[in-house]
Amino acid sequence: MQAKDLMTPKVFTVTPNDLIDRVFFLIHYEKLRHIPVVEKGKVVGIISDRDMYKALGPKSNSKVIEANNDNTELHVVVKKVRHIMKRGIITVTPTTLASEAASLMTEHRIGALPVVENEKLVGILTSTDILKVFTKLEHMKEKKQKSS
Repeated sequence: MQAKDLMTPKVFTVTPNDLIDRVFFLIHYEKLRHIPVVEKGKVVGIISDRDMYKALGPKSNSKVIEANNDNTELHVVVKKVRHIMKRGIITVTPTTLASEAASLMTEHRIGALPVVENEKLVGILTSTDILKVFTKLEHMKEKKQKSS
């Protein structure tokens, strides 16, 4: 089984110059946990929901959330993705074996791998994608054992 068999081909992306409120929107309304950062067609980073929450931090300690003068409203400070994205990311190709991708995720403690072909983003492979297949295989194995 290869990355192309498990990956999600439709990938929402942001650019380094996008504002983090776009990331916030994608995380909450598209229910995403990992968003590749693309510049001039190349993957240059990734931002996770955890990166976003870390940047927002508790209101009292955050440099990203500000209150208005009478503390009745909060808003996200204008800040760009480039300031909170992870750089030097690990990617895989469509033909990378699923077991190798899973090992990379485990070894580097990451939850997603952008899938790149000819330096172009073609999908994203997440730990959830791998867990779905693992679960399906285990269920099939258990059914087979019960019927034996």
